[in-house]
Amino acid sequence: MGFTDAAEEEVRVPTVPPGPESQATGSSSPHTETTPSAAALASFDMVVIGAGPAGEKAAAQAAFFGKRVAIVERRAAPGGALVSSAGVPTKTLRETALYLTGYRRREVYGLSIQLDPDATLDRLMDRTAHVQAAMAGQVRENIARHQIEMVPGTGSFGPDRTVVVTPGRRDAAPRTLHADIVLVATGSRPFHSPDVPFDDPDVYDSERILAIDRIPRSMVVVGGGPVGCEYASIFTSLGTEVVLLDSGERLLPFVDGEISRLLGSTFSSMGVRLVLGSGVGAVRRAHGELQVTLESGEVIRPEKVLFAAGRAGNTEGLGLEQVRVQIDTRGRIVVNEEFRTTAKGIYAAGDVIGPPALASVSMEQGRVAACHAFGIPFKETVDPLPPYGIYSIPEVAMVGLTEEAATRQGIAYEVGRGWFSRNIKAVIDGGTDGLVKLVFRREDRALLGVHILGDIASELIHQGQAVMHEGGVIDRFIHATFNIPTRSEAYKYAAYDGLQRLEGLPGAPSG
Repeated sequence: MGFTDAAEEEVRVPTVPPGPESQATGSSSPHTETTPSAAALASFDMVVIGAGPAGEKAAAQAAFFGKRVAIVERRAAPGGALVSSAGVPTKTLRETALYLTGYRRREVYGLSIQLDPDATLDRLMDRTAHVQAAMAGQVRENIARHQIEMVPGTGSFGPDRTVVVTPGRRDAAPRTLHADIVLVATGSRPFHSPDVPFDDPDVYDSERILAIDRIPRSMVVVGGGPVGCEYASIFTSLGTEVVLLDSGERLLPFVDGEISRLLGSTFSSMGVRLVLGSGVGAVRRAHGELQVTLESGEVIRPEKVLFAAGRAGNTEGLGLEQVRVQIDTRGRIVVNEEFRTTAKGIYAAGDVIGPPALASVSMEQGRVAACHAFGIPFKETVDPLPPYGIYSIPEVAMVGLTEEAATRQGIAYEVGRGWFSRNIKAVIDGGTDGLVKLVFRREDRALLGVHILGDIASELIHQGQAVMHEGGVIDRFIHATFNIPTRSEAYKYAAYDGLQRLEGLPGAPSG
């Protein structure tokens, strides 16, 4: 099954395509291997600004269906924040820290492990750099396989739907790219409050922290969102005394309230000091030491400070105003359900449309945008039930409605809980924190939401997501047979617990 050359006006689209592979190890683009001349590459069907998750997948989707595509990227390595500073590095640091320290497992076997902090940091950074390079290589491979041209430099809008690329090298000339469709996927960056001295070498944002010079004895983490929770637990596992600050009353305000409270309790048991509902009054260096003053007047003197509170879209310098692309009061590009902006032929996806999205959701946004841009009948909507994963220690994952959301919608619901403290696999491996929690409608037992706190929560969540996509009921978990011992079996006991509550019986495991 093949395509005509991308330069032809008519492109034969397969009726039932095998589907473009979202990962670099997937099938190759089905159009021919002919490489157009350099002169012809000045004109494209699509130009994508930004090679992060949304940009790469939008470009690959369009190229798979025979479109001529270019990606403009200012970073040396493609992949965006997912590869350079967020998803991949953070998760690699987490897994490496757990492996090196045996954290949350040492007590199971009565072991005490003392590690050289300098050697540990070297291994953490080496492993992170190795994984980053591998993932950036996979992104490059995927781009090359789809015959997408990478154009290094910074892109901005010119007249008549052109993108002017200013190269990073002084000896290189600017280049103008013409396209029928332009997709903005420039991502986001950590928000820098003007009141925070980010020029201090011991004050970090969520990107600079990856270049930390040592494992500190003490750290203040500002921000109780996903990034703050992840780094607070990672540094705690490495032996750092961590104070986690947030102006809100609980961690992760978008997750189920019970899960949030349990995560806070788990953090406290790990040694994290939580200071919630109290903002940061000031951060300054005095007498050679960092001082973090809380609104209460308390002064904390940590070795390091990490600000992980908020992100801002990368829209500066794009020239959006001259092409009449509307942005909101927070600087985010305004799009409709098809990811069209207010300017003809210009689309946007990913963090730049805000609020910051999971990489998996950004990828889907990019694919859907490309399909709408070219009328490709392949992916018309983004999954309405995306799973969320927070890679703290322990992990948090969710899909669907929380108890609070069900209450706001006036839904008569019930819950079922399967605690890992009663799960054989969790008892064996020592990771007994947390539970699988099911939120379901009382009337017909339809599954409305799944919320998990515990090891591999980000993996376990997909079983609940699959049942929700089918419009299934919690009985599905009771009728299913789960391997023993597995953490997945907690779904069965959560469903039993829910049925017992529905009948007015005490919530307890059933056989």
